[in-house]
Amino acid sequence: MSSKLSIILRKYSSPDDFKSVGDFLIEHFQPENKDGNWLQPAWEYMHGHPYLDESSLDKIGIWEDGGKIVSVVHYEHRLGEAFFEIHPDYLRLKPVMLEYAEDHLYAETGTGQKYLRAYVNESDLEFKALVKSRGYAIAEQYTRPMLQFSILQPLPEIHLPDGLQMKSLAEDNDLMKIHRVLWRGFNHPGDPPEEGIKDRAKMQSTPNFRKNLTIVVEAPNGDFASFCGMWYEPVNKIAYVEPVATDPDFRRMGLGKAAVCEGIRRCRDLGATVAFVGSDQEFYKSIGFMKIFDANCWIKYLQSGGPPRAHPPRCPPRARQLQRALGRQG
Repeated sequence: MSSKLSIILRKYSSPDDFKSVGDFLIEHFQPENKDGNWLQPAWEYMHGHPYLDESSLDKIGIWEDGGKIVSVVHYEHRLGEAFFEIHPDYLRLKPVMLEYAEDHLYAETGTGQKYLRAYVNESDLEFKALVKSRGYAIAEQYTRPMLQFSILQPLPEIHLPDGLQMKSLAEDNDLMKIHRVLWRGFNHPGDPPEEGIKDRAKMQSTPNFRKNLTIVVEAPNGDFASFCGMWYEPVNKIAYVEPVATDPDFRRMGLGKAAVCEGIRRCRDLGATVAFVGSDQEFYKSIGFMKIFDANCWIKYLQSGGPPRAHPPRCPPRARQLQRALGRQG
């Protein structure tokens, strides 16, 4: 193992480090996501998300040894949260990574209090003890589950109601239809604002986005009634579900399940053996997804002087954060 003196800390450089961090996540993936790191498709989805604060990307910290990435600490869409990706031989860096996150990734409440949410895998007892010793308190409302589905088992049979049909974006990539189903599917009132169209285009801008894996259910009037984003990572043969939404007018009809199952089938045809989703809703469990772990959220207020006057604001909506705030709809 290399000495501590050979490890270099540097800032994230966009866009060059996008791929290098993604490759790091792919290289150190372990079956059932036992590494505890993010999946590469989640990292990619983050960079295509319209809520990403791109102006703060250079606050992400990267540690290298001999020119190779050994750990990364980053936020997802906004400052105020920290995720820790680490090579299994460099676990000793965790205290340094946590200190870096406190110094660079914090956010402020409306009253000016600095805070940080640090996400720790429930099985990482050493890291859990570290955050507790540094004054963090667990916040169960921000827990992030991870579920998996073995694609070797049969998928549920799906039958769409009369008048609805399944497509992929390779057949119909109408951004306004996409915008409408995601807007309504995540419970926003009224019609979607037209300026949001550019956000839907951005969601398709990352290198591994595939229109043929993104499934929609079309309503009789031509609008999209349900939407399922699906990602395929070929090195580890994994599928990743993100995002899923169903128009409120078409819920309780099995459309979300149909779209998810079709996306998984297409990934299976490409070689995927397992699918992951960051939600423990019964909707996914009914398909056959099973929880493999929780990433617990630990909050610390970084200023001394007694207890805070207010809780930090909820995460601004993220397709993943938006989905967790409002709930994926099947």
